[in-house]
Amino acid sequence: MGFAATDGLRVASRATWASQQHRVVDEIVAALHQEGVTHIFGVGGANIEDLYDAAAASRKVVAVLAKHEFSAATMADGYSRAGSGLGVVAATSGGASLNLVPGLGESLASRVPVLALVGQPPCAADGRGSFQDTSGQNGSLDALRLFAPVSVFCERIVDAADIGRVLQRAIAAARSGGPAVLLLPKDVQQSQIKYAEAAPQNAGIACTAAIPDPLLISRAIGTGTVTIIAGEQVARDDARHQLESLRAALGASAAAVPDAKDVLAEVTGAARLGVSGVMGHPGVADAVSASSVCLLIGTRLSATAAAGLELSRAGLRIISIGSRPPFPPCTHFHADNLRESLASLVRAVEQDRRDHSEVSARDALAAIPELSTPTCQEPGVRYRDAMAVLDDALGADVDIVVDAGNTGAAAIHYLPTRRDGRFIVALGMGGMGYSFGAGIGVAFARGHRTVVIAGDGSFFMHGMEIHTAVHYRLPITFVVFNNNAHAMCVTREQLFYGGGYTYNRFEKSRIGAGLAAMFPSLPAVDVDSTDGLYAALAAAHRTDGPSVISVDCSADEIPPFAPFLSHSTTS
Repeated sequence: MGFAATDGLRVASRATWASQQHRVVDEIVAALHQEGVTHIFGVGGANIEDLYDAAAASRKVVAVLAKHEFSAATMADGYSRAGSGLGVVAATSGGASLNLVPGLGESLASRVPVLALVGQPPCAADGRGSFQDTSGQNGSLDALRLFAPVSVFCERIVDAADIGRVLQRAIAAARSGGPAVLLLPKDVQQSQIKYAEAAPQNAGIACTAAIPDPLLISRAIGTGTVTIIAGEQVARDDARHQLESLRAALGASAAAVPDAKDVLAEVTGAARLGVSGVMGHPGVADAVSASSVCLLIGTRLSATAAAGLELSRAGLRIISIGSRPPFPPCTHFHADNLRESLASLVRAVEQDRRDHSEVSARDALAAIPELSTPTCQEPGVRYRDAMAVLDDALGADVDIVVDAGNTGAAAIHYLPTRRDGRFIVALGMGGMGYSFGAGIGVAFARGHRTVVIAGDGSFFMHGMEIHTAVHYRLPITFVVFNNNAHAMCVTREQLFYGGGYTYNRFEKSRIGAGLAAMFPSLPAVDVDSTDGLYAALAAAHRTDGPSVISVDCSADEIPPFAPFLSHSTTS
C-alpha cells in the first residue's frame, strides 16, 4: 500500500521532472491531465507504486486510495457516468489485477469510458516463475488474454517509446464506449523517455464523429405516432437537452432503459413514460403498442429493458440512432455523437413538420402509472413508502446511485430523478456492491451531495468502501435497506421453489450501530419507520461529510419487478 520507495529514491525520480526526460508514468499522468482527468482510483502495490509517485509529483491529478480493486473500478465507472468523461482505475499485479474484472465487465456491458492501468512484474521476470507473473509465458497466467474479453482495447507495453502512441489509442477506444486496459510492466513504468518521444495528444486518431444524414432519419420516422426509448449513450454524450428538443419536435412520448433513467431529466408531464423493462412502468408498453414508430436513441435495448414490449407487432417500425446497433431487428443509423446528431435531426424534423399541435396535448401533467405489488404484512418499512420519503427529502441537485436487487428495483420504479442530479444504476452485469464505489466516484466528479441506495447484501460485499468516504470526507448519504437477506433470492425461493427452505436469510444485524462503533466520526443510525427515515435524512444532509442510514425492511416484500409479479398472480 502507498509508496514503497524510500524518500531518497523518490526525490531522485522527481529530479527529472523539469529536465529533457521523464518517466513513462510521468507521461501517463501528464496525458491524463491533458484529457481532463482529475482523479485516478485504485489500490496501491509494488507494481503500480510508480504511477502513484508520478501523480504525487505532478500535483495535477489526485490519486484516490480505495479499499478493494472492484470498488476502485466502480469508482472510475461512476466518475465517468457522472459526466466527467474518462474514468481511470489503477491496480497492481496478481490477485489485485484479477479483482478488476467484474468492474470492467460492468463498464463493458454498459459502454462506460474507463481506462485501467494494470501493473505487472518487470519484463526480465517473464516466464521465470516470478511472483504474480501474468506474462503468459512458460505456463503463467496471460493477463492479455484475461482482460481482452472485458475491454474494447487491451495492450501490453514492452517498449517505453510506445507509450504515447498506445496510450492515445487506448483513450480513444475507451471514449468510444467501454474500458481500455494497458498492462504496464514495472521496468517499463520506470523507464526514462524523451519528451519528444511522447506522441502528441490524439496523434494518429481520427477525431471526426460519424453524423448520420438527418433528413434520411426524419423521413424514415415519418409522421406517425412515435415513442422514444433512450439509453446510456444519451448520458455519455451529454445529449439530454437535444433528446427533449427532438421529443417535442416529434410530439412523442419518451421512456428510458433502466440504467439510463436520468436521461429524461428535461422531459415533463404526460410525455414522460418512465422506465422500460422488467422493473419499469406499464405505460411504456402501452405507448409502444399504440405507436407506429419506436425510436431507440443511444441504447441496444437489452432483454432487461425490452421485456413486455411487443416489438415484433405488425405495423410497428423500429428505428435506432446510436454508436451500436440494438439487439432487436431495426433500421439503424450510426451516430458516434448524439449531441450533434440529435441537434441536426431536430432541425430536419422541424423542416419536415411545421405543425406542432400534438406537443401541447402531451404536456399536461400526469402521474406515471406504477406496477401493482402484493401487500406485505411483515414488520418493516415498505419500499414504496421509503422512496416517497426520499423523493420528498432529497434536493433538486442530489445525485442518486442505486445498487442491484429488490432495493434497486424499487428505487428504479418508484423514485423520480432529481431535476439537476444524476440517477445511476449498473445493470450491465448487475454486480452487487457496485453503488458503494460508484457513489464515491460520482461525489469526486460532481462535488455535491450523493445518495447511495443499496441493500444489506450489497453492503456485506463491498460496504467497507464507506471507509474511503470517511477518509476523504465526501458528501455521501448511504441508505442501506436492511432486510437481513439476499431478498431477491428469497423471493425466488418462495415463488419458484415452494419456499420450504432458504439459503438466503441472514443472522440479524444492526448496520448503523455497527458502523457508528467502527468509525466514531461517522453519523450512522438504524431506523424502523418513515418518520425515523425522514429525520435521519434531514440530519445527514446537515453534515458536511458522509453518513449512513440503515432502514429496517422485510425480505418477504415483493418488489415492483415484472417477472415476480406475473408469477405471484398466477400461482
